[in-house]
Amino acid sequence: MKRILQTLFTLLLIAAYQSGFAQDGPKIAFEKTSHNFGAFKEADGVQTTTFKFKNTGTTPLILSNVRASCGCTTPKWTREPVAPNGSGEIQVSYDPKNRPGSFTKTITVTSNAQNANVILEITGMVEQREKTAEEKYPREIGPLRAANNHISFGELKQTAIDTKELELLNTSDKAVKVDLQSVPPHLIAKVEPATIPAKGSGKLLVTYDAKLADTYGFASHRIYLSFDGSKDYKNSVGVSATIAEDFSQLSPAQLANAPAVQFNTLEYDFGDMKQGDKKDYTFNLTNTGKSDLIIRNVRSSCGCTAAAPAKKVIAAGETAPIKVTFDSRGKRGRQSKSVTVITNDPKNPTSTLRISCNINAES
Repeated sequence: MKRILQTLFTLLLIAAYQSGFAQDGPKIAFEKTSHNFGAFKEADGVQTTTFKFKNTGTTPLILSNVRASCGCTTPKWTREPVAPNGSGEIQVSYDPKNRPGSFTKTITVTSNAQNANVILEITGMVEQREKTAEEKYPREIGPLRAANNHISFGELKQTAIDTKELELLNTSDKAVKVDLQSVPPHLIAKVEPATIPAKGSGKLLVTYDAKLADTYGFASHRIYLSFDGSKDYKNSVGVSATIAEDFSQLSPAQLANAPAVQFNTLEYDFGDMKQGDKKDYTFNLTNTGKSDLIIRNVRSSCGCTAAAPAKKVIAAGETAPIKVTFDSRGKRGRQSKSVTVITNDPKNPTSTLRISCNINAES
């Protein structure tokens, strides 16, 4: 009996020793692990809170890294070892600039503590500040400002007429008279009012007549502006649209008898080329439909690439070549160019041919 009691006592001592040993080492305990900044204005600037902690372990505590989930959040922390029962802190700052709305960010604290990774969290709501005129209208057009210097009409059917406007802001202390030049025939453009008052606004109105544009595919133009009677037309606004054929009125019978595009391939790689060389490849276009296939437009993505269709009208069942030539002058490295072919195929009106190569510069 005595031996049994001695054995049990020994086991209890070992268990107590192991339990005490397991609890040795540093341990980090935070007063709080989250903070809500509440609602605040963007103009209030950087917001900061402090997370305080204590080493409740038996050996020095070392924070090896404190990492925020976003560049908008900056942590600063106690770098020196924290002795047992000692304290430290992590200061966390959040920058609300250009970040309106609610936010939740995390900070991961890594240390040599038994609880080696601790996640801290900050939350809040940023009330957006009023933007300046320069921020709302970042583009300068002479003495005026605008949100951008381009008006895009997107896709227009070839019979469509559409109008868009661009707001113009005069931030100066005097009125500005605006004149327009080089307006192409398919565009109608005017500024209202023609004289924009000091600290006032006006608008550039542009009407696009796709039928008068007499083209298919992407088209871009520039409208030039002069101010206060000057003939110095250095400032301009771009206007673009993609003109598409309108197949919506075709009957089922017309669709059944329509032309159809089929290329032998849509891609070709010239392989290695010596800088300055020219190479060409011929794509073959077959009309697999039942009526004449009309090539409406052929457009290259670069002046270095030329595309020449052998004919514009391809009869049903006929094949016609489109020769594409690439000029490598001034180019180096990997090159990829495209040629857009627009036809009257109602199911596949736009085809994109791609050529590529690798140019070795002359030594």
